[in-house]
Amino acid sequence: MAKGWRFLRPFSFALVRRGGYPIRMLPSAYLLRRAIPEVEDYLRLRRDSGLTPHSRAAAQIGLPNSFLSVSVLLDEDMVGMGRVIGDGGLFFQIVDIAVLPAHQGKGLGKAIMATLMDDLRSRITDRAYVSLIADGQAHELYTQYGFEPVAPRSIGMAQFLDPARG
Repeated sequence: MAKGWRFLRPFSFALVRRGGYPIRMLPSAYLLRRAIPEVEDYLRLRRDSGLTPHSRAAAQIGLPNSFLSVSVLLDEDMVGMGRVIGDGGLFFQIVDIAVLPAHQGKGLGKAIMATLMDDLRSRITDRAYVSLIADGQAHELYTQYGFEPVAPRSIGMAQFLDPARG
């Protein structure tokens, strides 16, 4: 378990609506924390949940720059996470939404998204653009929180930069 984790109270399992979108509270065995994950926990959860792996060096630089971060714990082990990155005022991106396969289907992704969206809404001071990239069927989760495809009006584009390739 990462040092210095601040735990929030465990939630009961219930479906409610907040901010116009559904949230599924965590089953009581799970705990939610609002803190940046430790690098080792972050790298493990990305790998074990099937997300693209990142280097330790990149995670050490990137994680402290998170605007918001949420982790889900079971018996002191991180089993889910999500982050928001951005400039703090105009643009934000939801990233690193991950739940270990053994814990999927229990509402953890919904609790992560609901917490990030509630926290983001409470911290912005004006209208802001919030984006994300939905892999596979994850778009079904994100549409519940107001996200919609931007195509054909816009096309999302990406590029992986690798210093070893120039």
